[in-house]
Amino acid sequence: AQIAAITQSSGDLILNVDSDTTLAPDVVSKLAHKMRDPAVGAAMGQLKASNQGDTWLTRLIDMEYWLACNEERAAQARFGAVMCCCGPCAMYRRSAMLSLLDQYETQLYRGKPSDFGEDRHLTILMLSAGFRTEYVPSAIAATVVPDTIGVYLRQQLRWARSTFRDTLLAFPVLPGLDRYLTLDVIGQNGGPLLLALSVLTGIGQFALTATVPWWTIMVIGSMTLVRCSVAAYRARELRFLGFSLHTLVNIFLLIPLKAYALCTLS
Repeated sequence: AQIAAITQSSGDLILNVDSDTTLAPDVVSKLAHKMRDPAVGAAMGQLKASNQGDTWLTRLIDMEYWLACNEERAAQARFGAVMCCCGPCAMYRRSAMLSLLDQYETQLYRGKPSDFGEDRHLTILMLSAGFRTEYVPSAIAATVVPDTIGVYLRQQLRWARSTFRDTLLAFPVLPGLDRYLTLDVIGQNGGPLLLALSVLTGIGQFALTATVPWWTIMVIGSMTLVRCSVAAYRARELRFLGFSLHTLVNIFLLIPLKAYALCTLS
């Protein structure tokens, strides 16, 4: 559907919006202003959960989106290379998209068609072609987020597969970008691995010695509180202290799911 729309369009810029996303009135103008620089191939807005107040999970996801946009994407944008212009609200330069369409349409992984995570894949192709990708925090888009664990885990499985696959695609691009982006990719993939190893050693200690791994629990807990406190200070919202709960979701649900995603990429 995307490719059909791109080939039939005639404007200089193309806006991609998910069907469950509502844009603020000034989103198009703010993204288009960023795209006035011909070196910019894509730009994304800030995502929020439109159903934030529905459940404890939607509240967590709304904070997760804030962190992903205003920490991760904002930091990457300082070096002109947002690694994933998210599908709910992203603007692309049509001429750049047309030049990448053949690569985009024939997405393969280990010789098999692979069409999940199209936003991250398209962003990496933009960077590979030498374009900058940007983040515009004042362009606000509200999107419906999963309100049950089952739907959330299915979404995270797709995203995890996309992240692993397109991280491999990004490796050749990294030497041409600022060194921070290499550190960012290492951190995003190494961090969960270190957390998983910490949890496994803690479980091993408990299983073999029947002693509670207090040191592991205290270190993970203190790092969680530091991160959430910094987020609460930067956002000027105490609710971010409640994001500590996401660490439990991460340990008991997302880490096993990411391990499964890594084993089922193809």
